[in-house]
Amino acid sequence: MKEQLVIKDEVKEAFEQGKPVVALESTIIAHGMPYPRNIEAALANEGTARSLGVVPATVAILKGRLHIGLSSAQVEYLGSAEEILKVSRRDFSYCLAGGFDGATTVCGTMIAAHLAGIAVFATGGIGGVHRGAAQSWDVSADLLELARTPVIVVSAGAKAILDLPATLEFLETRGVPVLGYKTAEFPTFFSRTSNLKSVLKVDSAAEIARIYLQQRDLKLQQGLLVANPIPAEYEIPAPVIEGYLNRALSELKKSKITGKGVTPFLLSKIVEFSEGKTLECNIKLVENNVRLACGIAVGLK
Repeated sequence: MKEQLVIKDEVKEAFEQGKPVVALESTIIAHGMPYPRNIEAALANEGTARSLGVVPATVAILKGRLHIGLSSAQVEYLGSAEEILKVSRRDFSYCLAGGFDGATTVCGTMIAAHLAGIAVFATGGIGGVHRGAAQSWDVSADLLELARTPVIVVSAGAKAILDLPATLEFLETRGVPVLGYKTAEFPTFFSRTSNLKSVLKVDSAAEIARIYLQQRDLKLQQGLLVANPIPAEYEIPAPVIEGYLNRALSELKKSKITGKGVTPFLLSKIVEFSEGKTLECNIKLVENNVRLACGIAVGLK
């Protein structure tokens, strides 16, 4: 991997000097938000990390090389170019060997972060078990990656479009700790509550860091999922989101879209039906997650 792994100088210097580093994904840039808000949000999140004394490392594959940390020009390219692959575990070798451009999902970013020695990764929301998975077998690779790659993933829970009880059951079966930051209830991305209580409540970034270090001491290979509720002032109530989602699911049936296209389609429809409100919520919750991830990264030093 030496020839294919490109670590940005800023990140390399952070490693050498023992400074905290936080990984950021690129699918949210290439596939998760519309242009130009995707680029604006990505660069703002990097700025937030730096303001907190943490070095951001946005992950992506460009021309078959795995980049740990991107320039602003590379972020711009990812956010505006077409034909950017969505890279999960199954796509990694294909994208690298073929010399393609790829944006990493939660799963893909976890692999890259672990490969580079980065312990903390901030995202929006993880993938999970899709509704109707008993028939479709549509289960996100994010869940399996959390079960086998020891990286802390800071999220606003799982996306509301998913079967959340089944998602939590899957994580429990695979032995993945789910920590609720200042909450005993699993958040649902746009909403702070879900009535799902299967999380372990923690009250500080330092506590999360201690739990992770204890897990590493035990030689356990699971990741650690941190569920960080969206700030109350940006929350959209769950019944409102469910209304948007039902409309989006109806449109999905008509479109016959399957596989990796399902989540981007549903999220884009929810943005449309909410007249852009959910996009603004998405931007705010990711920023909130970056702030918490930075606190954890500092606590690990």
